[in-house]
Amino acid sequence: MASLYSSNSNKTMQLLSFRRQFMILTACLSLCLVAKAEFQRLQQQTNDEGSLKFFVVGDWGRRGLYNQSQVAAQMGLIANKENIDIVFSTGDNFYDDGLKGVDDPAFKESFSNIYNAHSLQKPYWFSVLGNHDYRGNVLAQLNPLLKRIDSRWFCYRSFHIGYADEYFTDPKEHVYDWRGVLPREDYLSNVLKGLDHALKNSSAKWKIVIGHHTIRSAGHHGNTAELVTKLLPILKTNNIDFYINGHDHCLQHISDTDSEIEFFTSGGGSKAWRGDIKPWDPRELKLYYDGQGFLSAKITKTTADIQFYDVSGNVLHNWSKSKVLDSVTHRKFIYA
Repeated sequence: MASLYSSNSNKTMQLLSFRRQFMILTACLSLCLVAKAEFQRLQQQTNDEGSLKFFVVGDWGRRGLYNQSQVAAQMGLIANKENIDIVFSTGDNFYDDGLKGVDDPAFKESFSNIYNAHSLQKPYWFSVLGNHDYRGNVLAQLNPLLKRIDSRWFCYRSFHIGYADEYFTDPKEHVYDWRGVLPREDYLSNVLKGLDHALKNSSAKWKIVIGHHTIRSAGHHGNTAELVTKLLPILKTNNIDFYINGHDHCLQHISDTDSEIEFFTSGGGSKAWRGDIKPWDPRELKLYYDGQGFLSAKITKTTADIQFYDVSGNVLHNWSKSKVLDSVTHRKFIYA
């Protein structure tokens, strides 16, 4: 049985701009195959309500096993009620070793055949890459031919901005596909500068960065030291609202006491790690759930509503934030 902790129990990097209300940078925090850090702007219209509704699910690709199919079924049911616009994947899309090629049957067996509810056919899936994806042929997931198999699939070289150093220095018995990302230090410098530039020059009212690796986490992997050192200062300087990741196989919400950033983990798409939780300041840890599930978000011009669902469709955690924009330079926040 899963356990729940909640303090509230009572191409280039892609920039999605939604009528200047929302900016979502899908940044894999893995290694990308991008030579320069430019940002391509994609336009996504808000729905009739003037909002953006999306799911975030991660660490899922197991051909339906480990409750992946059950999580997918609940996503379909909730999407039917909420009319979801987009699904974001936080990576580790295909276990254990990514895709072997564009004709790998795992793509259909772990993606198309699993997320097959009618309500999940409209939303585009924007997928970042995790460490397990890099164990295979990473170019396969980036290949536009996959869109001919399933038109929902979006995964570009430019979705990524960094990678935990251990996979370079200590890959153990695994082999990773690092084509196009070396020399590493030059690559990281370029993409971090590009990210900083995009955030600084954005007038979006909501700024969200989605990646694979953790920055703040009480889970198995804990904090990713390199991202804390190199990425977190950029996110703080640019006043982003949310950082959403996978990698730890849990559902989690941490409120940073040193900034306005909320850290959400949605890595419960299939196999979960029971009881694997580190001590954490209860003032910051709002939710820790060591079972399967996903995150749902609804964002308007002035409000953000976040919900976590478990594998049975139960709501584990509700959290809301409102913004009252007094001027260009001053923002007030109201938390629920």
